[in-house]
Amino acid sequence: MNAASLATFLADNSSAIACELTAVRGSSPREQGTFMLVGPATILGTIGGGALEYMVIDHARRLIAEGRAAEAMDVPLGPEIGQCCGGRVKVALRFADGALRQELLARAAAEEARAAHVYIFGAGHVGRVLAQILSLLPVRLEVIDTRQEELDLLAPGIPHKRVAMPEAVVRSAPHGSAFVIVTHDHALDFLIANEALARRDAAYVGMVGSKTKRAKFSSWFIEQGGERTALERLILPIGAQGLGDKRPSVIAALAAAEIMVHIGDRDVAAGPAPIPGTMGVASGS
Repeated sequence: MNAASLATFLADNSSAIACELTAVRGSSPREQGTFMLVGPATILGTIGGGALEYMVIDHARRLIAEGRAAEAMDVPLGPEIGQCCGGRVKVALRFADGALRQELLARAAAEEARAAHVYIFGAGHVGRVLAQILSLLPVRLEVIDTRQEELDLLAPGIPHKRVAMPEAVVRSAPHGSAFVIVTHDHALDFLIANEALARRDAAYVGMVGSKTKRAKFSSWFIEQGGERTALERLILPIGAQGLGDKRPSVIAALAAAEIMVHIGDRDVAAGPAPIPGTMGVASGS
């Protein structure tokens, strides 16, 4: 969950209960450190859904109704509760007082800071749909275009910027960024891709197009002094997946999955992120 949605939920729910997976053994739908918030009538986030989540929500609302501050649950994820994960989890439930609210907001902000930056160059048909999809995913998104009229067509709330020289954005992008090139101008596509391939740290470099466009770009790139091996890092066409479907919405959906796989591969190579600190609830019921 992002820090903004968390802050809004906490402001609207003075009696919220924070529910966190403090220990996970075996198979579980979410990892240790995952938390959700439960209010009297609404929830924010998920610890994996299914029977486990329903049990936790029921316990949390009982705490709210009884005016109790904390509880701990130890739940086997098996036939006893109608799940077949086979693991076991411990869940800490705690009233979200002022100190805990600050802790959770800090954790959400830290998680956002770790998220990969994804730059979509081009706010046309593919770029707009792709932006909508990626806005739902744990990335830091920005759409770049030279045309304000196209940027104005983006869904509300999607970060964007009008830039005269989009290729310059690539040079200043944070380490490990992903670059998706879907502009209206092949020459501009080539300039942006040239800069992106110079970034050996890029998590993803993809361009919309065809095999013919790839061949033309490859020839131009080598003529400009680019390394032939760098072309191995270019995904062109994006979102192909063997389907051959050229509808913008399909390309965007497949490209979004492709981007997340590459970001995930980068994260695996970098090693696991530290598990967030638990909320420190004593065992008991």
